[in-house]
Order: sequence, then C-alpha cells, then structure tokens
Amino acid sequence: MRTGDFDYTLPTELIAQDPVEPRDRARLMVLNRNDGSLKHHRFFEIVDYLQDGDVLVFNDSRVIPARLTARKLDTGGRLEVLLLRRLNPNVWETLVRHARQVKVGTRLGIVADSTDGVGEDSPVNAEVVGAGEGGIRVISFSNETHLFELGRIPLPPYIRVPLKDPERYQTVYANLAGSVAAPTAGLHFTQELIDKIISKGVHCLFVTLHVGLDTFRPVREEDPLEHSIHKEYGVLSKEVADHLSQARSDGRRIICVGTTTVRLVESVAQVGKSVHLQPFEGWVNLFILPGYRFRIVNGLVTNFHLPRSTLLMLVTAFAGKDSINQAYQEAIYRKYRFYSFGDAMLVL
Repeated sequence: MRTGDFDYTLPTELIAQDPVEPRDRARLMVLNRNDGSLKHHRFFEIVDYLQDGDVLVFNDSRVIPARLTARKLDTGGRLEVLLLRRLNPNVWETLVRHARQVKVGTRLGIVADSTDGVGEDSPVNAEVVGAGEGGIRVISFSNETHLFELGRIPLPPYIRVPLKDPERYQTVYANLAGSVAAPTAGLHFTQELIDKIISKGVHCLFVTLHVGLDTFRPVREEDPLEHSIHKEYGVLSKEVADHLSQARSDGRRIICVGTTTVRLVESVAQVGKSVHLQPFEGWVNLFILPGYRFRIVNGLVTNFHLPRSTLLMLVTAFAGKDSINQAYQEAIYRKYRFYSFGDAMLVL
C-alpha cells in the first residue's frame, strides 16, 4: 500500500467554490458495498434509504474563527496564523504561514484583518514558545477570550471565493466550538430534513470531534503508515455510548455522518475491553487505512475528498478500493462537485 494508490486527477472546475442552496439540494451518490452498484439522487432523498430503528451519528462541533492576522512587534511584518488546537489556557498549537521566519521567542500582536498598525496596541499580544515541523508553532496569547473577535472563519485553501454568510460553513446543528474546518458531510442537512428523518423512526445522536489539520493536509509520505495523524479532541457522552451499544446489540444499522464521526466512535470502540461502549473524552488519533476492521459503523455519509488524504483512505477502507475508484470516476464523469462545498455520497 502506497500513498500514490489514493491519488486521482480532478478537473479544477469540479472543485466547488460555493455551497448549493438549499443545503439538501446537493447531489447524492449512493454506493452499495455488497454489489458495488451506484445510484444518483438529490441529498434530501437520503430519507428513502433510512429505516425505522437506524441510528444516525452527527458531529456537532462548531467551526471557530481560527484564522488570525498577526504582526511582529519588532518589525511590523505581517503573518497569518491558524489556530489548530488548544493545549492549555491561552496556549494554542497553530499553523503559521512562512514559519521559517518565526522563531521561538518572536513576539506578536494579533490585529484585525484591516489594521495597518504594527500591533503594539492590539488587545491580544502573543509569543512563540514552541516550534514543530511543517509550520507548526506553539503560541502563548495574553488573552485568548478576544481571539475569536479578531479571527475569521478559515475556509480551506482550495476555496478561493469569499463566503458571503459564514454560517453557511457551519452545520445547522453545530453546537460546541472548537473546529478549524467544518465536518462537511453534515453541511447538507437542514433542520427540516432532520425532522423528517426522525419522523421515520431514525434515532439521531450527537457526538463532538473538533476537526483539525488533517482535514485539508495531504499525506506527503509515500508509505501512509509513516504519516503522523493530527490529534483531535473528542467527546462521546454516556447516553450516546449506551444507545450505540444497544443498537449494535439489536443488530440495527449505525450510520455515521462524516469521517470525523467514524474516527471518534471507532476510537471509543477500541478503548473499551467490553462490548458495551463507555463514555469518552480525550484526544483521538486513530488513522484508518484499508485492512482496518470496523467495529461500530455500518454506513457512512461523506463528501468527495482530496487525493492522497487521510479522509479518502478512510472511505476506501470502509467501501473497498475498487468501489471507491469506480465511484470517483463516475462522479467526475457526471460532473459532481467535489470537496467541502461539494456533493455527497452515502455508502451502505
């Protein structure tokens, strides 16, 4: 298995630059894992594939205004800083563009995007206190409570069209703030569609996994086993753990909305020694590759992912390489929209 096995060529015009309106009018490809068949629908027709007793698991993490503008206090040089995860009060792991020029000890002022000053009068000062590979910097902020007032919602780098409404990059059920990218499979759901799904007897459960860097970072190592996946913080309550355990015991289908949800519930299944899931709160770094044995998940709602990404590797592990290759070729042929604001796939 090589990283190149998860590569494909996508015409640039198929990278969605804005979301479909209404949300649930995006296209939906349905992939049957048993026979490899493909069917084509609109997303709101997902109801037809759900049954009384099914469980849908959603990630309710909310995207934070994680993209910051900073200026070096000594030179006034302008920097872009992306918050990745909170390590301690006022201390964050970040991704800094042109990080080679940002050494440990560099002092910064966090400014509004339109500010022309050098940062001395910023409501938030900061200092670089640690450095990692690939532009990772640990930054200590003087007052993190003001960070979100100065930050902006971080769209992935392949989206080049400004988003008119930042809420459109949030799911309608987003609740707990902490992600630097949206759990995009959930962007297709409207509240009306969720209500219709519930009325069919489907149980909708909510867990939290704060999405991090690996959502939009390709795997650069040729052997994917050498890739170090970015840790993400997750929470799965006792109520959800009990419900998932009962559904598994009953033989009912558990369908995860998004790869982040899959990683959390499968991580929790690995932690416990009994067949009954236990509540969980902590860091998740499960890297799912082909050959992985899924313990919980019977179905998956997902978008079409970047080549050479951990997300595409997970979907391939779940559906099978031949089926995913066929599905992606079909999606390109039929001009489906790809990536964060793109169309969806239901794998059953």
